[in-house]
Amino acid sequence: MAPRVLVSDELSETAVQIFRDRGVDVDFQPNIGKDKDKLAAIIGNYEGLAIRSATKATEKLIAAATNLKVIGRAGIGVDNVDIPAASRRGIIVMNTPFGNSITTAEHAIALMFAVARQLPAADASTQAGKWEKSKFMGVEITGKTLGVIGAGNIGGIVCKKAIGLGMHVLAYDPFLSAERAQEMGVTKVELDELLAQADFITLHVPMTDKTRGILGKENLAKTKPGVRIVNCARGGLVDEAALAEAIKSGHVAGAGFDVFEVEPATESPLFGLPNVVCTPHLGASTTEAQENVALQVAEQMSDYLVKGAVSNAINMPSITAEEAPRLKPFIRLADVLGAFVGQVTESAIKEIEILYDGSTAGMNTKALTSALLAGLIRSQVSDVNMVSAPVMIKEKGIVLSEVKRDKTGVYDGYIKLTVTTKNQTRSVAGTVFSDGKPRFIQIKGINMDADVGAHMIYITNTDVPGMIGFMGTTLGDAGVNIANFQLGREKEAGDAIALLYVDGVVEQGVLDKLIANPAIKQAKPLTFNID
Repeated sequence: MAPRVLVSDELSETAVQIFRDRGVDVDFQPNIGKDKDKLAAIIGNYEGLAIRSATKATEKLIAAATNLKVIGRAGIGVDNVDIPAASRRGIIVMNTPFGNSITTAEHAIALMFAVARQLPAADASTQAGKWEKSKFMGVEITGKTLGVIGAGNIGGIVCKKAIGLGMHVLAYDPFLSAERAQEMGVTKVELDELLAQADFITLHVPMTDKTRGILGKENLAKTKPGVRIVNCARGGLVDEAALAEAIKSGHVAGAGFDVFEVEPATESPLFGLPNVVCTPHLGASTTEAQENVALQVAEQMSDYLVKGAVSNAINMPSITAEEAPRLKPFIRLADVLGAFVGQVTESAIKEIEILYDGSTAGMNTKALTSALLAGLIRSQVSDVNMVSAPVMIKEKGIVLSEVKRDKTGVYDGYIKLTVTTKNQTRSVAGTVFSDGKPRFIQIKGINMDADVGAHMIYITNTDVPGMIGFMGTTLGDAGVNIANFQLGREKEAGDAIALLYVDGVVEQGVLDKLIANPAIKQAKPLTFNID
């Protein structure tokens, strides 16, 4: 059956057709997003929800979305989606960060020009029949210093356009490398240096705990006298009240704002001040941008629901359509390794270490780690998946680490999982052969080569004669057919392990008979999802 997607806000017919062309059953109800009760009543029927800004994907709505796998936001902002709630339910949240990049960057440049030349006020004065030429003395852009806070996608475009206008560009971005800054033609600086030198400042960062109020009263006081400030990113990055006071005092010469702390913004400390230009969140409001993000969200959601490809996800590692087929068997392997440890570990896990050796180190390890963590805690939480598992691990306070290294053994690549509990350390390693099937290659440091079956028995015992015969006879007498039997031992008469691939579920009574043997320390039934 084709996956179903509900489009609850306005999307173009072209975007809706993309869903249909890619094998998705799409239900186009562009006004239902404004009616939260009607939306909640039907949301359980869909695997996907495509939205703009009108639909509010609240915790309550997400709780009613029993079949939902993905929420796609046509646009960059996801303030209308409860991402933690979606993550806990295993729902991927996607946005389209590139569809409106040029449009938003152009709007920032436009506001910079408007503030530099007082264009709105001059327009209103002139159309009112006045001719106040001397009142609207402006400043040139050319030769001025622009400080860009956040030199990522949109900020990078602003940098390029500003350089084209003959401006000297300073960039503050903790993630901007010196090499990338050189390629862009900008000077990478710390925030205080940018504040002290910039004639214009424009912000292009997301709203986080670290960026909230980044231009507050204290930092505004550090700015160069006569600075002009533009914000087309997110309301709340700038303290509007503090900025209003700085404008009134003459320290800040003007501001251009497209976003506000409270939206819709019916009032603000900035309203009515001289040389303040305000627009109603128009950064992405061009015909081209609105169409671009609609097409992108339809493509992204379809690719995920049909092919398993993940792109521009807020709460999930991206998996391209090209790498998905190659990655799929290793995702299955990662899930199996996690599931093995999760089923045989009885005490609380304190630390997790994942080793990627050889070819696996060059893969999308974020996706592999997510799959492994999902397998690890599935025995405790049945509906966990690659989205919710990392959230749960973090909430439990478990220390997680990844190690990558070049090929060290006979296998081109393998994954090894080691977990530490209060009582012990346990490890398991596996790889994928040319047939695409996962295999165990090491358990508890003991090398072996074992197929993975849907139903298995894991036995730890002392290496003494007669154990193979005892295990086989006990299972045979109970009518349990053994499909594959793999053994390994630490040393002669030392610890030994057995992995038995059986044709069905083994009753507890049979396991009790195995454990009754004094040489057998444990006999654990295992189940794996290997489809």
